[in-house]
Amino acid sequence: MTLVSLIATVGGMGHLRPAPGTWGSLAGLVLGWALASITGWIGLLIGTVIVFYVGRWATDMVTRGTDNHDPSEVVVDEVAGQWVALLPVVIGASMSNSALLDLWPGWIAAFALFRLFDIKKPWIVGHYDRIDTPHGVMMDDICAGAMAAVGVVALAAAAHLVM
Repeated sequence: MTLVSLIATVGGMGHLRPAPGTWGSLAGLVLGWALASITGWIGLLIGTVIVFYVGRWATDMVTRGTDNHDPSEVVVDEVAGQWVALLPVVIGASMSNSALLDLWPGWIAAFALFRLFDIKKPWIVGHYDRIDTPHGVMMDDICAGAMAAVGVVALAAAAHLVM
């Protein structure tokens, strides 16, 4: 497996079946937790930007000369989008001086909402999904992650109002 393929498939996670996007998102959870544990939310934010640009490059290399602009084994976009969805959870843990996993409901919400928006592709997510370029491949997941992040914040606010 080439370096480009390792990046695009997140170490081969994109070859797992069924639902390679879900496997890629799960890898994003684990990698996001590891990165945030070491670097905090700023490191996760910087890592997200790096994964976006490296992922766009790897997607371009993997799809160049093919008719399929978004092959199912390319899941680096899921990692970037999942990290966007996780940002409010990691920031919340930092602001409350809590361990990352103390906010476990937020991790579950970020994962579930990201998968929902990535699969259903509402509004701007669907717009970017229809753009047949590596940029479109990455941006639909960034937008799904942003929508999930808003949902995570809304759910956290509702949970704190109830408690």
